[in-house]
Amino acid sequence: MTTERILVVDDEEPIREIISSMLNAAGYKTRQAASGTEALGTLKEHGEFELVLSDLMMAELDGIALLERAKEKYPDMPVIMVTAVHDISVALAAIRNGAYDYLLKPFEREQLLAIVRRALEHRRLKLENRAYQSNLESLVAARTEQLRQAMTDLERSYDITLEALGDALDLKDAETEGHSKRVTAFTIAIARAMGLSGERIRVIARGAFLHDIGKMAIPDAILRKPGVLTLEETAIMREHCFRGYQMLRKIPFLAEASEIVYSHQEKFDGTGYPRGLRGEDIPLGARIFSVADTLDAMTSDRPYRAAQSVSAAREEIIRYSGRQFDPEVVRIFVQMPDTIWEDLRKEINQQSYRFTYPLKSTASIAMVHNQ
Repeated sequence: MTTERILVVDDEEPIREIISSMLNAAGYKTRQAASGTEALGTLKEHGEFELVLSDLMMAELDGIALLERAKEKYPDMPVIMVTAVHDISVALAAIRNGAYDYLLKPFEREQLLAIVRRALEHRRLKLENRAYQSNLESLVAARTEQLRQAMTDLERSYDITLEALGDALDLKDAETEGHSKRVTAFTIAIARAMGLSGERIRVIARGAFLHDIGKMAIPDAILRKPGVLTLEETAIMREHCFRGYQMLRKIPFLAEASEIVYSHQEKFDGTGYPRGLRGEDIPLGARIFSVADTLDAMTSDRPYRAAQSVSAAREEIIRYSGRQFDPEVVRIFVQMPDTIWEDLRKEINQQSYRFTYPLKSTASIAMVHNQ
């Protein structure tokens, strides 16, 4: 048994009664309105109907006016115009304005029920399609969020793995313990000051953190030798750039970072190693790292000398601008306040450091100092 509600609108009561009687006998629920104005009142009081059957020519608010107002509030409610033969052109105009179809007077019962069934089926399919699209959008949004979370978890697991590699290197080369974490934080601070995107900074950060990973392949006798290295030993030590590149380049998420590892000992004037790259042929991340690396090396204690001040390191970096360092990176670096480097060093020393930490820490510190 159908339960669709149909609003029958006509200013002639006998016609309303005939139409309603036919529809009620077919199982539909009907309500009558003697004018367009009354129909609008009925819609306001009882809400949207599944269908409206309306006469075109009515003295008080005709069918066209009713159609316009009904469609404005209930765009999914089909409206069938009932009209006399001489009103065909007007009925067609009504269809162009949103009516579902028209029914010519006089009509047979089966004609009425057929057009009603088509209109209701059209409405049902339209609503089902909209619900399907809405559910599909919700499903896509949910799956997208699941994928985003999975990627976040995967990236986090990558970073934990990288930190473990860094810790392993610290155990092998205890003299530079904590150096990778500090130089990563310093590199990120400069990269942020240069306005690089978050995604690019993450790549640069990984390259900075793993810059010395190739030393894992250097014999301990050379890596931990307390005295001056021989020429042959120096040549072996310099292989760590290429060794690190080889270790990382086949790992998809570290492919870009491996280029920074490969180039981190290059100099802006082309006198570095292992390839003697010059200027912008050196990856930007490696050029930024070079400044951060010198800053950390000069401001950290070494067995052969005490740590120097940030101002002393800055003067040294300025002195070698254009030779060892990219002048543009140096220009940005010298504009940054000294307190950033001390604050980063303290936070790294005091807190349980995670590889992703500098991305947040540097952002907050940089914002404080830039205000």
